[in-house]
Amino acid sequence: MIALNYSQFRENMKTYMDNVCDDYETLTITRKDNRNVVVISEEAYNNLLENVYIMSNKANYDWLMESLKQLEEGRAERHELIEVSDE
Repeated sequence: MIALNYSQFRENMKTYMDNVCDDYETLTITRKDNRNVVVISEEAYNNLLENVYIMSNKANYDWLMESLKQLEEGRAERHELIEVSDE
């Protein structure tokens, strides 16, 4: 995580935003009175929202945890994908 003040961010905004997007970096812009701002990429934001949604539903969470348990116990199987025509 990178932390810098607003002036530092403004001086080299493109480089910092590129780091956020390209390197999955989290950027904290420090401000007066501890009113800081966190910058993340759109991809990271969308992933965060998806995880919040999945984890907020107990049935989804339980299903995911059961699947993870089965995988860790070696109870997973590999299957070939079925090709479906567009017709």
